[in-house]
Parts: sequence; C-alpha cells; structure tokens
Amino acid sequence: MPILIYKSYYTFPRRQLKVPSYIKKCPECGGINLILNKERGEVVCKDCGLVIEEKVIDFGQEWREFESDQGDKKRRTGAPMTYTKYDRGLGTDVGQKGDIFKLTGKGRNKFFRLRKWQYRISTAIERNLKLALAELKRVASYLKLPKSVEEESARIYTMAVQRGLVRGRSMESVVAGALYAACRRHEVPRTLDELAEASGIDKKEIGRTYRFATRELCIKILPSNPVDYIPRFASALKLSAETQSKSVEILEQAEKAELTSGRGPTGISAAALYVAALLNNEKRTQREVADVAGVTEVTIRNRYKELLIKLKLKKKLEKIKK
Repeated sequence: MPILIYKSYYTFPRRQLKVPSYIKKCPECGGINLILNKERGEVVCKDCGLVIEEKVIDFGQEWREFESDQGDKKRRTGAPMTYTKYDRGLGTDVGQKGDIFKLTGKGRNKFFRLRKWQYRISTAIERNLKLALAELKRVASYLKLPKSVEEESARIYTMAVQRGLVRGRSMESVVAGALYAACRRHEVPRTLDELAEASGIDKKEIGRTYRFATRELCIKILPSNPVDYIPRFASALKLSAETQSKSVEILEQAEKAELTSGRGPTGISAAALYVAALLNNEKRTQREVADVAGVTEVTIRNRYKELLIKLKLKKKLEKIKK
C-alpha cells in the first residue's frame, strides 16, 4: 500500500499538538487522525493505535567517561552561578599559587605583578564581598545552616552592598542580619541569641540591622511559627515522638485561643513542650527546658501557667500525678 505524505499540520484539540508536514498517512487503516506524543517521540494513529514513526531523542551527553578526570576535561560548562562568591563564580584569576614553582625568576616577578594589578583594578564592592562572604560562610557553617539559606543570605547581603546600606554599619552585623532574614524566609528556626553567639555581635545590633535591611530592600517576612522550634527542642531534650506531636496540638489550641500573639515563639514552644512532656509522663525540669530554648525559667513558668488556665489542662495533669 503506498504511503502518502501530507504537507499540512493536523491539530487535535484534545492535546493541542501539531503533527509536522512530513508525517505519513497511517499505512494500516489509512486514517489521518494522528497524535504526536512529544514525551516518547512517537506519532500514533488514534484510530488503530499503530505507532507510525518513532524518534527517540537522547538529551544526555554524547560522550562517555570512565574516570572522574575524563569527565572534568570533557565537560563544556563550569560550576553554576552562586551568590556565595563575590563574582558569582564567573570570574577568573591570573594563575594559581602552585604555578609559582614552575616559573623562573623573571616569570615569577611578572606573575606577582599581574596578580597585584588584578587586585588593584577590583572595585570596592568586590573587595567588600570577598571579606563578607567568607564571614557569612563561617557563621553559616557554625549554625549548620542549609545551602539554600546560605545562598539567600548572600543574595540579601549583595543587594544591601549594591544599594549602599552597609555604610555606617559593621560588616559582621549586616552579615548576621542577612542570615537571620534568610532563616526567617526559609522557616529555619534560629534565634537572635544563636546568631549573636556565632557572630560575636550584640543581639540588639543584629535586630536593628535586620529590620533596617528588610525595610529598605522591601523583603516581606511572616512572623515566625512556634511549631518550627519543636523538633529541635524535642531532640535536644530526648523526648518521644508522641510528646512532640502532643506539643504541636497544644500550640494549635493556643493559637486558636490567641495565646501566641505578642509572645516570643521560643518561650511559648518550650512551654508547650514542657506541658506535653508532663502529660506523657516524660518529666523534664523547667531549668532543662529553659537551657535548651535559650529563655529564662520565669518565661517557661509564666507561659506554662497561661496554657494550663486557658486550655484547661490542669485537671489532666492532676489525674496523671495521682
């Protein structure tokens, strides 16, 4: 049976896919009701189901590598762009330090001279970013922050430098403020006290810089959720999963009763965890919970009393004690 070629496009409203002009008429049933499946690279007859044409497109690399060194040599792209480097990973350097031993006396002088001039022609923003991003990586490593938070904080700091928000403020405080803003955006629970300990900057100074940077850069950040702190505190106190789930339920009830508004998230989450531990007969002292949460025992005690009264948990605790 002869195969006919149609020089037009057939459009099917079901999938809105076009069969190109070179496609053939179905040799089995002679139908022209054809479907192009782009995922599989197939042209299928809708009437009889015959696969008329099959073109498998391989989007992988056209070469093979048997060792890691071979792959590095054959790849035609570099590392992805990142804000954690002052030049976003696109810059180049004049030689490497290991090249010094391969050069003679005149070659070494020329090498050092070129590197010196490369440093001199760099802008003030680039020199600032070199120092600041190194400090940012140190603090992020100390706090064990994920790469996404590190990337976001580096982006915030770069925007702050480009808009001149760093002038009149210490580099370390702006770095800490950017890290705290990134933690809040990615819902990674880190307190100002932890950032102050890691960076060596006063907690109030970090808070002022954080508020100034978010206001000037128009970064919208939602209030921190006390539930985010529960897994960290429960892990540090070695509490069971049942206690952790119970504390989340208590926090949800407290939020409905409007007990969380206007109160620190660490204090209310630590108090909810303390109450849940008592209800599940996993007793922890208020001092232990306060040390883990980074708050005072008075804060735990006050929030604990509020939860008992407002959520009517006092009778349940009395039954457990008996």
